[in-house]
Amino acid sequence: MAKNEYIPRLVDKELQEKLDNFGAINIIGCKWCGKTRTAKEFAKSFIELQNPNDKSIPLIKSEPSLALEGNYPRLIDEWQDIPEIWDAVRYEVDKTGEIGQFILTGSSTPRKEKPKHSGAGRFADVKMRPMSLFESGDSNGEISLESLFISNIRVKGESPYRLGDIAYLCARGGWPSSIAHKPTNPLLLPKEYLKKLINREESFGDIDYFSPGRMQALLRSIARKTATPIRIATTVNDILQNTGTSITDITVSNYLSVLEQLYLLEDVEAWSPKLRSKTDIRTTKKRFFVDPSLAVASLYANENDLLSDAETFGLIFESMALRDLRIYSEAINGELFYYRDKNGLECDAIIHLADGRWGAIEIKLGSAKETIEAAAASLRALETQIDTTAMKSPSFLMILSGDSKYAYRREDGVYVVPIGCLKP
Repeated sequence: MAKNEYIPRLVDKELQEKLDNFGAINIIGCKWCGKTRTAKEFAKSFIELQNPNDKSIPLIKSEPSLALEGNYPRLIDEWQDIPEIWDAVRYEVDKTGEIGQFILTGSSTPRKEKPKHSGAGRFADVKMRPMSLFESGDSNGEISLESLFISNIRVKGESPYRLGDIAYLCARGGWPSSIAHKPTNPLLLPKEYLKKLINREESFGDIDYFSPGRMQALLRSIARKTATPIRIATTVNDILQNTGTSITDITVSNYLSVLEQLYLLEDVEAWSPKLRSKTDIRTTKKRFFVDPSLAVASLYANENDLLSDAETFGLIFESMALRDLRIYSEAINGELFYYRDKNGLECDAIIHLADGRWGAIEIKLGSAKETIEAAAASLRALETQIDTTAMKSPSFLMILSGDSKYAYRREDGVYVVPIGCLKP
């Protein structure tokens, strides 16, 4: 790949579609996930508000409308640094009535000076995340998630990855810079990311008595429990037991709010299907980092540490799989959920499409026969719970595996697909 060559993203299609229908687009997501680079592919002019060499920025702070001057689409990068720009853009869109005028990017939501108007009907959001394995070229894309919604298709695919490769991909993450430059130390970027986060006090300006130590303890707790349903009270106890750090529910809630404002956390909602019985469904959200590398870095671990701790490795692999499944499902107009009931029946991921079709996925790091058999049995058990008189039967049941070599369809209809073969 040539230096500075653009790596296409799955949100490109959504971004173009919304530019064709709205006056302004707001690309949101964490820092370093590629928002600005993607926006520049669509923009005809731009201004970067965090550029210290741009002499116009002091003037823009006093007269925000100056940031709007340029050819359309006009990119305004990190607009939240001057929140008044939002209202200036809204006014301009209202005045002209034209579409595709502005692209805004932001890696946090403004906390103290929020825009006066929501921008409803004028702005459309586009959510970006670090790259999925298909976007980074680490999945060969031989199996299409969308194609699985076609009943009983044949699948054929082969993945080159073994557990050591999967550990490396978890540690490296989906950061475009790491993918482009292939660093010998894959954790260098996520570790630096967290270091800057913890020591950047302006990120926590709304919190009294911010403690870097407590934030670090919280990050480690999130990493230990990544991709699992967990309540704030459980997090408080986990931090106390594992670090000896005393922290209150309110402090955890405040710190989590900041991490959400920085787009560093993702939640997976519980799925509530129509069931044959009156089984209670657990509704606690699954929480995980927007990229698995942040979990590895929070634990002060590396890819070799993952290989020696199967339980932690399994959870971090699941968070990487959920990252990819969310990106893929949104690319095909679907949503990501998980299922868990009071009887202990669980399903790691449910992909639900807008037309009511759905598929169930168990995520398994290993591919041992007993692991695959147990996962298949769990999927079939979920299928029997669904009231198919009230909703559709599953379009597919799938086991998404870390180190399976081949993709295939079992005799019972359950698909086994290596993560290195999946695409939207």
